[in-house]
Amino acid sequence: MHRMVAVVEHQDAGTRDRWVIDPARGLVVARPAALMGILNATPDSFSDGGRHLGVAAAVAAGVAMVRDGAAWLDVGGESSRPGAEPVTAAEETARVVPVISALRAAGVSVPISVDTTKASVAEAALAAGASAINDITAGGDPQMFFVVAAHRCPVILMHMQGTPRSMQVAPTYGDVVEDVISYLGERMRAAIAAGIAESALLLDPGIGFGKTREHNLALLRALPRLNRELGRPLVLGISRKSFLTAVTGDSLPAHERDAASHVVHALIAGDCALLRVHDVAGARAALTLRNALSADVLAGVQEGGPHAS
Repeated sequence: MHRMVAVVEHQDAGTRDRWVIDPARGLVVARPAALMGILNATPDSFSDGGRHLGVAAAVAAGVAMVRDGAAWLDVGGESSRPGAEPVTAAEETARVVPVISALRAAGVSVPISVDTTKASVAEAALAAGASAINDITAGGDPQMFFVVAAHRCPVILMHMQGTPRSMQVAPTYGDVVEDVISYLGERMRAAIAAGIAESALLLDPGIGFGKTREHNLALLRALPRLNRELGRPLVLGISRKSFLTAVTGDSLPAHERDAASHVVHALIAGDCALLRVHDVAGARAALTLRNALSADVLAGVQEGGPHAS
């Protein structure tokens, strides 16, 4: 069992909303959000496909992300970009397991989740040193919840309409916020029925996964409601996604969308426990500024509280 050495929360979180998601490993998440570095061991991810291909390159990138402020790493071996083709479980396992093993061997002690929809990949990744599962299908593989329950590890359940291959082909909802809340609530109940502790569940509304610009904006505006009605820590991934340029009107390639990404990161951090990011250093700066300017921190200064100097 790999025990975590640090609480996964921003240094200014104090006693605000906190969840113990894995008591055995001492794993806690909190609001405002900490950073989850995205480590894609794939040749075709939408933003950095191929950059971290190969164990040495992936480990170097992961170590750099932790150095820059990532409190969590998310390792994926199958692209979920719009239009992506699936890969076999054997290929995906061959991509992620050596990376996770090498990260642990290199001394990386932060939590590592494996971004997979396949129970067999999840099982192999957990054996290699992963701490949690990040499943964009929220248990679409009938065996996934049983693997999570057996390992007593945290799991991130995400909403997606359709599959990566088809999800951006005319996504339609009656009420996107209501539909996402209903779906995530149902998947929570299914996970609990399969033997997973409710305390191990984190939720992701799936920004950009089967959603238009308007759907994404509606969900971001509704994050306080998702927190109230679902009651679990939220994980959000908006980094470098195309809806950002759909809003700003810019025609920027993915790797040039960090400035817009970090504006949104700062705006939503108070409603999230983890933010999945590509540019960890930039996101860390954005959250540091956000927390320095937030109303609760300023109140602490005015009252001579712990942030006074």
